[in-house]
Order: sequence, then structure tokens, then C-alpha cells
Amino acid sequence: MSDAHTLPGQPRGAVVSGPATARAVNVLAPNPSAMTLDGTNTWIVAEPDSDLAVVIDPGPLDEGHLRHVVATAEGLGKRIGLTLLTHGHPDHAEGAARFAELTRTKVRALDPALRLGDEGLAEGDVITTGGLELRVVPTPGHTSDSLSFHLPADRAVLTGDTILGRGTTIVAHPDGRLGQYLESLRRLRSLTLDDGVRTVLPGHGPVLEDAQGAVEFYLAHRASRLAQVETAVENGLRTAPEVVAHVYADVDRSLWPAAELSVRAQLDYLKEHGLI
Repeated sequence: MSDAHTLPGQPRGAVVSGPATARAVNVLAPNPSAMTLDGTNTWIVAEPDSDLAVVIDPGPLDEGHLRHVVATAEGLGKRIGLTLLTHGHPDHAEGAARFAELTRTKVRALDPALRLGDEGLAEGDVITTGGLELRVVPTPGHTSDSLSFHLPADRAVLTGDTILGRGTTIVAHPDGRLGQYLESLRRLRSLTLDDGVRTVLPGHGPVLEDAQGAVEFYLAHRASRLAQVETAVENGLRTAPEVVAHVYADVDRSLWPAAELSVRAQLDYLKEHGLI
């Protein structure tokens, strides 16, 4: 077994419900799978001395989980004042409408179709519920509507599926675009270099203690995969399934359909840049 501190991003360990930073508490949804890892991390974020909290990604439409999130906040002496979404994939957002009913909160998201209320989310927005400072960081690429949330007081960033606590994420072609994803990773890297971010609070998997290391690993991984795909095409492989079978030969076949989405995004990127 590898020491966690030798792994990319320095994962904290097992994924558990409970406090992760001074202002962020995880409630793990019971939806583990190959794609969701241990399950969706639903984050309750609040100032320690405030009675108001923000919930990020209520998760799947699971009544028990949604009520557990509410009960966890109440156990902390807090009332949920706002619901935010990192993106619209069902494992993050399917339960949002029901959660809004339970908490009588608005739901804010980049995608208007996911919002409940008049306000959306955009670059430069700062969430201030209960005295909190939570900055909206657009990070498209995994999906077109992907957002991250910078929590300056904890030197942390909540990344949804843009950076995971274990493994790497997909670029969900055709909605997801590799060029956007690479730019989003560089934007997150600037948070680690210029804004002091040290901790990644991901949408799945364990907390990462080395945000810069995680971003650098993701950038290197993407560069390596892109080079492999380019080489595969140069060697005569033309279709996405052919490239997946070659490039992802060491990956569990159950993940090949997801890998194919990323390969299609990579092929588009290479064509756009005149590399194939």
C-alpha cells in the first residue's frame, strides 16, 4: 500500500462524513460506483459563529441523504440558507429541487435550467450568506456549466468533478471541451500560486492536502493522454473506440464508455489545433 503523502495531491485518507476544514463539513451520499467513487460529497459550508449555512451539491434524489444533510446542519446549530450546484450531473444535482423544498432555499447554478429563483452564478460572484466569503470560479471542461468555489478563509477550493480526490475526471464530450478544461486547470493552479489555496474539497473522493500538486498531476496526465491519442492516430487508429482500446488497455473495461467521451474530446482538440 502506498503512503497517502506519495499520492497525487496528498489525499487525506478514507472518505468520511464530517468536518474537513474549519468551515466545510462533508455529508457522503450513499451512491458509490465506478464513476462516483465512494459517493457524492455534499458540502455544508458556513462561518463557525454563524447560524446560516450554504450547501453545495445536494447530490442524488435520495430522500434519506437529503434529510441527513439537513439534520447534520441542524446538529451543527445551523439553518441552510442557500443551495449551490457545481454542475448539473444527476449525482450532484438531481436532488436539488427536493432539497430546496425541504430547506425552503433558492438553488443557484450556472445553468438556468437548474436554478430555483432568479439568481444564477457567474464569474466574480461572491456568496456572503451568514458572513461567509465563497468566490465563484468558472471551471468549464468536465461540463460546460462546471463551477468551483474558492473558500479563502480555509485556503480551500471546492472543485466538483473538475478535480477528484482519487483518479482523474472525464471530459464529457460533446458538452465538455478539452481546451476549456485545460484552461480551468490553469485557473485552479493560479489559485494555488497567487491566492494561497492549499486544500481541494472534491465532489468525489478524499480531501486533498496539496492542491498545487493535484493540479500539476492533472495537467501532466492530460498532456500524457493527449500525446498517446495523437500517437495512436498517427499509427492508423481512426475511431474513438479504436483509440480507447489502445490507449486505455490497462483501464477496467467498465470505464471505457466514459474514457471514450474523453477521447472524443481529445480528438476534437487535436483537430482544432491542426495536430491530426
